[in-house]
Amino acid sequence: MSAAKAGSVYLALLRGINVSGKNKLPMGDLIAIFQDAGCSDVRTYIQSGNTVFRAKDALALQISALVTEAIAKRFGYQVPIVLRSAGELRKVARNNPFLRDGADVTALHVAFLADKPKAAQVAGLDSERSPPDRLTVRGQEIYLCCPNGLGRSKLTNKYFDSKLDTTSTLRNWKTVLQLTQMVDG
Repeated sequence: MSAAKAGSVYLALLRGINVSGKNKLPMGDLIAIFQDAGCSDVRTYIQSGNTVFRAKDALALQISALVTEAIAKRFGYQVPIVLRSAGELRKVARNNPFLRDGADVTALHVAFLADKPKAAQVAGLDSERSPPDRLTVRGQEIYLCCPNGLGRSKLTNKYFDSKLDTTSTLRNWKTVLQLTQMVDG
């Protein structure tokens, strides 16, 4: 196996970069940060910090901290990062409960959680917080169906972070599917 193909494929989801002109981070710089940390085959999707890369499993366990530190040193701000293996991402793409219900795919989103929430925390989520929006928690993901758009929803990163005591980052369904293709490519 060549050096460029060594290790497993992972996805890093950076939260809050290049949003409304804040926390600007050029994707070329982000790729270089991952490469400097020891990752290979680094690719990004759109300007929001979706990064697919290869790394040995031991490095992958450290990559969030390494990349967060490098961004803080170079750009002066902290970026939460949520990591998934290629297999975990494929499972997310296969298990969206709203697809079976025939929901409009443009209304679908996934909140990726840094930690698996406790059952009591999940039970504390208010399913009526933002009608007609719906949510389903499965492991470290929250599947969302927001027919009026995510921008109008009260189901936000801030809400999930506070209720579940973790870090979340949201992606629309189109992005989830594109990232799944990237980890398979």
